[in-house]
Amino acid sequence: MAVLLMLTGCAVEDGSSTQLANNSTNHEPSINVREETEPNIEENHEFPRTEVPLVRVIDGDTIKVKIDGKEENVRFLLVDTPETSHPRMNGPQPFGPEAKEFMEEFAAAGKLELELDVSERDRYGRVLAYVYVNGVSAQEELLKRGLARVAYIYPPNTRYVDHYQTLQEKAQADGVGIWSVENYAQDDGFYPEYVEDPDLKESTEKQPVTENCPVKGNISSSGEKIYHVKTGAFYERTIPEECFNTEEEAKKAGYRKSKR
Repeated sequence: MAVLLMLTGCAVEDGSSTQLANNSTNHEPSINVREETEPNIEENHEFPRTEVPLVRVIDGDTIKVKIDGKEENVRFLLVDTPETSHPRMNGPQPFGPEAKEFMEEFAAAGKLELELDVSERDRYGRVLAYVYVNGVSAQEELLKRGLARVAYIYPPNTRYVDHYQTLQEKAQADGVGIWSVENYAQDDGFYPEYVEDPDLKESTEKQPVTENCPVKGNISSSGEKIYHVKTGAFYERTIPEECFNTEEEAKKAGYRKSKR
């Protein structure tokens, strides 16, 4: 693409600049827009896109690319996939590895392009973008397959949110991917405790329900402390790591109540 991507700020060690089309200002480190040559945007692109080389896929919704010879992390706008290697988690979340594997194949299939919205970076310094491979939207493909949820809707970066919501509703209705497990994907994130663990099921079938344990404390695969009460959906099959007499005791110990 003739529209170049320019990243400014102290993070650019070689002092070079790259451009990406953008009309706004932002409190985050910005990508400045300056037309050095006449843009050559394909007619079917309403917004300019910039071709970049892929370095690697970090996660289902994050990739590393080279911009002007400098490696940059790119966070996909308006979608969120389950984690595979978050530092605060003990292991990957369900469907996280599938999302990453899909992106590795998808991103390596052809020409990789970025399209900016209004705000250019997040608070971690990552470039925020809509990502395309051979003209096909990565965000759309993740949503169609149920490998991502619509999330992080922060104006003014809302260009395609309505369209993405429509794709998500279709995936929800079809029960694919993250939507195949009730309550796993929620408005505020992913809840692995709702995904049935075959090992846990087998162990609970072999062991009787713990007696004298009104409130069962359990640590999820993501490291989150969750407690279950007798009226809860998962109380019977939960092997407690801690037992409490009351919910207040569980809360004081750092546990939150299960959503079911």
